[in-house]
Amino acid sequence: MNMLTDTKVAKALRVSQASADLDNLRIDVVDVSVPRPGPGQVLVEIVAAGVNPSDVKASLGHMPHAVWPRIPGRDFGGIVREGPKSMIGMEIWGGGGELGISQDGSHAKWMVLDQKAVREKPKNFTMEEAGSIGVPFITAYEGLREAGGVQPTDVVLVCGGNGKVGQAAIQLATMAGAKVFAVEYNDQPLLGHTNAPVEMLNSSRDDVAAIIREKTGGHGADIVFNTVGSPYFEIANKAMAKQARQIFISTFDRAVPFDIFNFFRGRHKYIGIDTLALSSVEGARIFDRLKPKFEEGLLKPFPINPATVYGLADAAKAYASVLRGTPDRVLLKP
Repeated sequence: MNMLTDTKVAKALRVSQASADLDNLRIDVVDVSVPRPGPGQVLVEIVAAGVNPSDVKASLGHMPHAVWPRIPGRDFGGIVREGPKSMIGMEIWGGGGELGISQDGSHAKWMVLDQKAVREKPKNFTMEEAGSIGVPFITAYEGLREAGGVQPTDVVLVCGGNGKVGQAAIQLATMAGAKVFAVEYNDQPLLGHTNAPVEMLNSSRDDVAAIIREKTGGHGADIVFNTVGSPYFEIANKAMAKQARQIFISTFDRAVPFDIFNFFRGRHKYIGIDTLALSSVEGARIFDRLKPKFEEGLLKPFPINPATVYGLADAAKAYASVLRGTPDRVLLKP
């Protein structure tokens, strides 16, 4: 996208080539010209921006459609500073698959945004909370929507329940009234807000499928939100009820053993979600549906730990911590 530029400069992150590994992330802090919004755009001053696994994977060269060089960052909380008079001064939130991937994103002091993606943040949110919501809740919402939505009669299993997408999926599923189980690979207390009790299982010790079937009268899970992929693939398949849906958003191994007989006899469905395909405008429409629930307190933002809020100068540390499994939501404040 071509944009006019100003002679003023501000700090931003820039990724110009793939990094070798997490210990050698090539993320530069640079002075860039402040972009000027073109037709149909606004200029946003970024106050806080979440760091997502996809941001880090893109810097490692794992996103083949990412352009180089670019300013990374998909999520944001910020203030509109230039654009239509009715929008100037709005405190906004958002996230999009094009941001930080095919066009400059939010890990900078300034970012241009499509006017159709401008949405006022919930009134009860801080700017840090607003900047933390994007990708996790967009992914969780879209996955459950593609699976046909959650009904109060459903049993839901969330694999990787303490991850950010897992926490968001649990919030949405318990808000819908479903019976929810979560699983992690070791003994962990359940993190994050829930609207009803959730049983946390340990996949290294527990027979997850057997426990779920026992506690559901032999029924199993109607929806499995598998946020991790291959490590939970077999466990999830064994736990699935007749006509169950399993949602995938990521994986470690691309090839997994697949029992076709059980698949068609169980009338199962597998659903793949790639939020890189959802623009910031599409993300804004999802936020329209989530915002009232956040303002009512049925959904809650991720807790903000000051120790995992970083300046741009510490971006490499922030990025590495995300893929190394920090339990906290990681933010950048330009």
